[in-house]
Amino acid sequence: MTAAHKIDIRIYYEDTDAGGIVFYANYLKFAERGRTEYLRHCGFENKSLMDSHGIIFVVRRVEADYLTPAYLDDMLRLETSVTEAKNASFTMKQSLFRHNQLVFCANVILVCVDCSGKPVRLPDGLRTAMMESK
Repeated sequence: MTAAHKIDIRIYYEDTDAGGIVFYANYLKFAERGRTEYLRHCGFENKSLMDSHGIIFVVRRVEADYLTPAYLDDMLRLETSVTEAKNASFTMKQSLFRHNQLVFCANVILVCVDCSGKPVRLPDGLRTAMMESK
């Protein structure tokens, strides 16, 4: 597994439900941000991968655990790392913490596809950057 890339996430009113806790689907939105920032950290951006390589990443599987609620104005830390990289897919582990308490975790499998939706190989430079990420 690679070193985790970390971002901070503040919980705003728009992130909460009628009960005052973070709406469950918003955790997946936070995870998407973490994956995007992880790629940036590795030197790649989604838009440039689309423009220069004609590829995008689609979520094939998400396994998520909601462990304890997060609330309005909480400051959370999202850690994202790659646990496996195959020819056309990779798996990311994402953990969301409030202080040092695990709030949410997910394992996400992403597949690299071309504009027609057909799976294609990950660009070599991207796979290398992900596996060597510090």
